[in-house]
Amino acid sequence: MAVLVNNDSRIITQGITGKTGLFHSVQCRDYTREKGAKVVGGVTPGRGGQSVEGFPVWDSVAEAVEKEGANVSMIFVPPFGAADAILEAVDAGIELVVAITEGIPVLDMLKVKEYLAKTNALRKADGKNIIRLIGPNCPGIITPNQAKIGIMPGYIHKVGSVGIVSRSGTLTYEAVHQTSALGMGQSTCIGIGGDPVKGMEFIDCLELFNNDEQTESVVMIGEIGGTAEEEASAWIKANMKKPVAGFIAGVTAPPGRRMGHAGAIISGGSGTAESKMKAMREAGIAVAKTPGEMGTTLQALLKERGMA
Repeated sequence: MAVLVNNDSRIITQGITGKTGLFHSVQCRDYTREKGAKVVGGVTPGRGGQSVEGFPVWDSVAEAVEKEGANVSMIFVPPFGAADAILEAVDAGIELVVAITEGIPVLDMLKVKEYLAKTNALRKADGKNIIRLIGPNCPGIITPNQAKIGIMPGYIHKVGSVGIVSRSGTLTYEAVHQTSALGMGQSTCIGIGGDPVKGMEFIDCLELFNNDEQTESVVMIGEIGGTAEEEASAWIKANMKKPVAGFIAGVTAPPGRRMGHAGAIISGGSGTAESKMKAMREAGIAVAKTPGEMGTTLQALLKERGMA
């Protein structure tokens, strides 16, 4: 099993005729060319009927859903139009929207969050699956050997049992490399992005991993700023059935200085690395001291619990 994406995913790229969108569409297609998920085409308004690198192009997401049964959208639309692209995918009934775009205005994302919440309330009332948004400003999601939706390097991923969820793109890759090298591999890896207003949060992903048969343990990578890690730790303490290792980036950030992502903002006494690590340890999460120890920290935890 896997979470959110698998062999049956049918992917489109919104913004496929742009240089970056096209490049990564080809990479995602090549990752599962022989078997697995399919990148079935893309959307650029006004370019419908054209073809780029073998991908058919449509004018709208609704047309791609009708003609190819698309159920996942990967968004590479520039920041000024990315929020509208997300809303178009939602209106077309795409069940998983992965917004890679960086720099979407916060006010635009607030409107997206409100619209998505209202849409999902109606879908729940009708007995339909909810629509999930990953990102924006994220590397995407990958289920090794089944589906790659995003910008992550596919070759470092190996099929295995570790679910990875992270606010940091590059640290996601580091956790993947380490768990692959230690022979554990990954079930699914989700880069949720570091923006202050985004789609899926830690708890959404943790709940999916908790219910997934393939996932036996989890690595959760957070950053300074906000309270998402503290909230996730409380959820883990109350609900998680599987071992969790974690890491918090930004321990060495100078006091009072904004670091990295727009979401990495410390306000008052909350959002510090110390407060996050304290909450994680109190929840039973094994916290790595350095990013180079994420894999071995998880391995030690599994040995301690007789699982390795």
